[in-house]
Amino acid sequence: MTSQAPKPPLVFYRTGPMPCPYLDGRVERNLFTELRGAQAQDLHDQLALAGFRRSHHIVYRPACPGCNGCVPIRVPVASFAPTRSQQRVWTKNSDLVVTTEAALATDEHYDLFFRYQRARHSGGEMAAMSFSDFRAMVEDSVVETELMSIRDASGALLGACLTDVLSSGLSAVYSYFEPSEDRRSLGTFSILQLIRDAAARERPYVYLGYWIEGCSKMTYKSRFQPVEHLGTKGWTDAPLPSSEPPR
Repeated sequence: MTSQAPKPPLVFYRTGPMPCPYLDGRVERNLFTELRGAQAQDLHDQLALAGFRRSHHIVYRPACPGCNGCVPIRVPVASFAPTRSQQRVWTKNSDLVVTTEAALATDEHYDLFFRYQRARHSGGEMAAMSFSDFRAMVEDSVVETELMSIRDASGALLGACLTDVLSSGLSAVYSYFEPSEDRRSLGTFSILQLIRDAAARERPYVYLGYWIEGCSKMTYKSRFQPVEHLGTKGWTDAPLPSSEPPR
């Protein structure tokens, strides 16, 4: 009987200091490692529980000097209770058709992504992404990844959410929407749909990435209650911490 070869040690790296894209005057550094091999899915599952996020074949977590502003958060599916406003969003979009497909980039999805970036994030790096860049974002994954498509009754693509499937839940990687359909609140609708999908699959959590106090692009995540965040003693439903740096 032959013994199995030992697994290679997991090596983490740290990026150099860069200006924080979320909080003015702060410095960003990330701790990261690569997902690869037969153990990639298991590793992704484990590191998600430790607050890591995936981009392409890399998983990362902020490790910024003097700042703990990026707080990993997740929604416990079984105890989630939509607010009246969220219930109105769900009802308003009852005419939409939602499908979940393999994570494949298409011209249709890229065109929507491009319009969304130009309307919402025109000054960001992603607004300049080519189709090849977009395809890499969608398809460059060594773990179980899906693409949610949201369409109106005529079949027009109004929204999408790239989603990782974890043993403990669904993780929203990136979402984009038709900018002319603001009245539908499609960002809120997509998270409500993820919560319903997770419940149907008997997955306990929906991971929403990082909440950052004072960053309008991130604060919406705390509206899905109850919400849990990762602290020094593990995941907790205690009040979210302040992002103010220590004095």
